[in-house]
Amino acid sequence: MEDKGYTFVPHEKPFKYTEDGLKVTRGSAWTGPGCHIGCGVLLYTDENDKLVKVEGDPENPFNEGRLCARCLALPETVNHEDRLKYPMKRSRDDRGKDKWERISWEEALDTIADKLIDIRDTYGPETVAFYQGTGRDIAAWITRLCWSYGSPNYIFGMSGMSCYLPRVAGCFATTGSFWLGDYSQQFAQRYKDPRWKRPDVILLWGNNPVVSNSDGLYGHWVVDLMKMGTKFITVDPRRTWLASKSEQFCQIRPGTDAALAMGMLKVIIDEELYDHDFVDKWCYGFDELAERVREFTPEKVEHITNVPAETMKEAARLFAKADSAIVQWGLAVDTTKEALPACQAISALFEITGNIDNPGGMISPPSILYYAGGWGDEFLDPEVAKKRIGLDKYSLLNFGFQVASTDEMLKTIETKQPYEMRAAWLQTTNFLTCTAPDPHRTIKAFRNLDFIVGVDLFMTPTLMALADIVLPAATYAERDGLRVGDGVQRGEAINKVTQVGEAKSDMEINLLLGKRLRPEAWPWDNVRDMFSYILEDAGVGMNFDELQEHAPAYIPFEYYKYKKGLLRADGKPGFETPTGRIELWSNFYNNAGLDPLPYFEEPSPGPLSTPELLDEYPLVLTTGARDFTIFHSESRQIEHLRAVHPDPIVQVNPATCRTYGISEGDWVWIENDRGRCKRKVEETLIVDENTISTDHAWWFPEGDPENLYDVFDLNINNLFQYIPGKSGFGCNYKTLLCKIYKA
Repeated sequence: MEDKGYTFVPHEKPFKYTEDGLKVTRGSAWTGPGCHIGCGVLLYTDENDKLVKVEGDPENPFNEGRLCARCLALPETVNHEDRLKYPMKRSRDDRGKDKWERISWEEALDTIADKLIDIRDTYGPETVAFYQGTGRDIAAWITRLCWSYGSPNYIFGMSGMSCYLPRVAGCFATTGSFWLGDYSQQFAQRYKDPRWKRPDVILLWGNNPVVSNSDGLYGHWVVDLMKMGTKFITVDPRRTWLASKSEQFCQIRPGTDAALAMGMLKVIIDEELYDHDFVDKWCYGFDELAERVREFTPEKVEHITNVPAETMKEAARLFAKADSAIVQWGLAVDTTKEALPACQAISALFEITGNIDNPGGMISPPSILYYAGGWGDEFLDPEVAKKRIGLDKYSLLNFGFQVASTDEMLKTIETKQPYEMRAAWLQTTNFLTCTAPDPHRTIKAFRNLDFIVGVDLFMTPTLMALADIVLPAATYAERDGLRVGDGVQRGEAINKVTQVGEAKSDMEINLLLGKRLRPEAWPWDNVRDMFSYILEDAGVGMNFDELQEHAPAYIPFEYYKYKKGLLRADGKPGFETPTGRIELWSNFYNNAGLDPLPYFEEPSPGPLSTPELLDEYPLVLTTGARDFTIFHSESRQIEHLRAVHPDPIVQVNPATCRTYGISEGDWVWIENDRGRCKRKVEETLIVDENTISTDHAWWFPEGDPENLYDVFDLNINNLFQYIPGKSGFGCNYKTLLCKIYKA
């Protein structure tokens, strides 16, 4: 069935049916809990509408019935005894104490609205900050709440906004679009679509997609393509399973990504392996780029990155000679201090080889609702918008990026300059555990605020430490929803099948509060009407009720949009940049007072920048490697998921273990000059002798609430500090110096 260009997948089975005495409802696994993907699921409920089982939907072309452990364990999460089920409050003086009182939704929403309206009238709307966690389905709704309230301060609570946004910013700064690998995910027929071509090479850069689903990528696709004959190059400090299957493995020193990319660019340019025709017609600043990378000889790059010169050269040649190639990058690129120049260098690899909007290359994803920028900025007063925290320091934020600076906001809360912050709205974020460097400094600052509201599935260290009112959020099995997110978007319906307590969906909470704060911005009677409005605005050609019957809906897609005038607002061929070309030398950066070309800056502290620290802190620490069962700080209380990964671990090379007198299973301290945290040793050869790797976002839900569930003993962020890159984007979460010793 087709309507207005959208392709709808035919289904043999209806939207709802019965099987073995259970009701089965088709839906989408689109948070919370879970990752960024939105897999097709079948939700099984009993006669009491209790969720009892989840299976993959074999009729959904996105995942074809395949699911991870997190989806399979959804009934444990939904029905968990520790779920937040009712709104709760406590006094401001009791922050950090487990002294909650159950209240009604009416009391909660009225109290919040009265307080926020009073703050807006007395101090100005800019004095309230709206924080979100990882960007799944919350961005559209929380931004509309923030901006319709009148605040310009919408924030992701990570230093340098170091998740996704640096790559988005970097791509938009040089091409006017974001770019994703082409795995046929934009087609309902998937690999059978005649327009698609299998990529010859995939360069996995700081991403392990069989575990981590970056930018809407489903890990099984990578394995599918491997089976079809695609070759792989892996850039990673750890020898992952995919690295072991790769033609070339560049075991890089953490934080030196830009140097490796510039070395590869030099090889490609010197050996004239770039796409001359594409560069001549569609690129700007190639000669300047060639001059900038001239100094990055293979020998110099090896000294910086620890990647052997011959390995780097062979990797560059394999990538450049491919007829079609993908750079599959991940969060590791964002979580370095100078993330933007690193992104610029890495993206130049697929740009000068012509892997732009081509089958099996890098594609510009169509969207239902613009994700990174949010929804509803027309309600924000232009004069108040100028008060967004960070605009005066980071001029790049003036060029269309509508987030406030996390780092400058913390300073503002502490110093009360340029104005005093009064309140915070914390939705789907557990930043004390997950993203905030220096959590002791962070908690001290936030406790100065007059009023804090949190929304989540479970009580977390952040809510226990800071919130005055807590609102219970619904899982995706307990709500209706519309998949609007990263990657190549599809019209997916999330369908409510059960109810736990009085939990409400994030978007319903935003709608109910928004109607109290600014009714004209929230004219819908319910969330289903709001979703139908969005679908109509996107031209899908059906309302939400109809989408539930027919989803997924695939957005019309074309290759080579830059040749057809489909990437520019004026309809001319080319790219949405000042020159109309891909800007290897960026006017965008130049106008923002930044270096227009990519560059490498040695991480500090680091082996080459601070050698005087090596006697005390001889090891390079990298953090944040993903796990099959845990997504960030979620699911630590889910028995079958926690059993797979019960403790926070640090991966250490056996030779390094011998050097420091530790062994498999030992509890150790990882320490630097800023702090320390506790980990359990896993001896493994996947890291080299100079690097240790640990996971992030650890807390023990079984711990003492008033000790904040042991978060300060376990938090790797004790070792980090708020230091973003020159642009305001990026921070060194992936590279530090440290020592390790028995606990």
